[in-house]
Amino acid sequence: MNKKRILSLIVTVVMVMSFGQSMGCKAKSKKDSSGTHVVTDHNGNQVEVKNQIDRIVVCDILPLPSVLTVFFDSGKKIVGMNEASMIAAKNGLLGQLYPEILEASTSFMDGSNVNIEELTKLQPDIVFYSGSNKELGEQLRNSGFSAIGISVNKWNYNTIETLNNWFSLLGEIFQENDKAEKVAKRSNEIYKLVQERVNSIPQDQKQRVFFLFQVNETNITTSGKLFFGQFWAEAIGAVNVGEELTTDNSVAVNIEQVYTWNPTLIFITNFNQAYPEDLYGNTIGNYDWSEIDAVKNKNVFKMPLGMYRSYTPGADTPITLLYLAKCAYPDLFADIDITAEAKSYYKDLFGIDLTDEQINGIFNPDAASGNVYI
Repeated sequence: MNKKRILSLIVTVVMVMSFGQSMGCKAKSKKDSSGTHVVTDHNGNQVEVKNQIDRIVVCDILPLPSVLTVFFDSGKKIVGMNEASMIAAKNGLLGQLYPEILEASTSFMDGSNVNIEELTKLQPDIVFYSGSNKELGEQLRNSGFSAIGISVNKWNYNTIETLNNWFSLLGEIFQENDKAEKVAKRSNEIYKLVQERVNSIPQDQKQRVFFLFQVNETNITTSGKLFFGQFWAEAIGAVNVGEELTTDNSVAVNIEQVYTWNPTLIFITNFNQAYPEDLYGNTIGNYDWSEIDAVKNKNVFKMPLGMYRSYTPGADTPITLLYLAKCAYPDLFADIDITAEAKSYYKDLFGIDLTDEQINGIFNPDAASGNVYI
């Protein structure tokens, strides 16, 4: 066999092998996009999910629609979510930036109950629910849905760790997305910056903070040791005055108890419609806040509302931490331009260019966002 024939055979073999490998890659890619993979949710359940997920429903894990939207830089995949999540979207930044999220259905839920028939009509590829609601998870799985439990308290209400773990799980489910590492890096950097500044504050000089979770004419609730307020207080070098309360989640208190605690700082969440002016002017019910140090010194602040109500974990968590720290210790954080920090954060991590007006809306949220809490 001459050299030309040998060379020709070699070229032919190489071309056939290359073609075969190319076809194999294409076949594999096609198989992957139409196949499934298994992930472990926050309750330890092994859940089989589609590789290609186009329709998402979120039940009672209220901040998650906003997290998913910035995760995808689009709200088009969200076809169903809780009414409480929708109200925050309509009255916050999420609906402005991603108006398609406002088209999601809320009719599949009645309060905290899921209507399986209505949910089925949405044809979801995946359904997310609160990890604490194990009965709902079982109901969803028994109805044939790929149901993923997402936890808010597995990490002791630490919103930084919770956010990082949410993004990590989302990265496992939606494998084409790589935001998890970037989010964790930035959130950990901001947390470290705050800790370096507040760790040396003497105990007797720490702000004593009261979190006004909900308030109306007949009811005041706050955060005890087992809720997000405890983490926020510790993370900004303050003391949660409700720390002695050990009931999980929010706890009802009376105004006399608040007098006894006499907080030097009050943060009002967006799970109610109150504003600092309501405490300064005693406009809610028959409560008299005037003798409380935080009110006397005009040291009451409304928590931000960015993509969602920032008391909970969410895409806004690192910026919320900076904001709360600056409110608590303005001198320690005098060099922090919260507007510039917020612009940089949303741009670097999510590619979102915020205007000054939108930034102002985050830190001066619409009271209507507090209309619903389920």
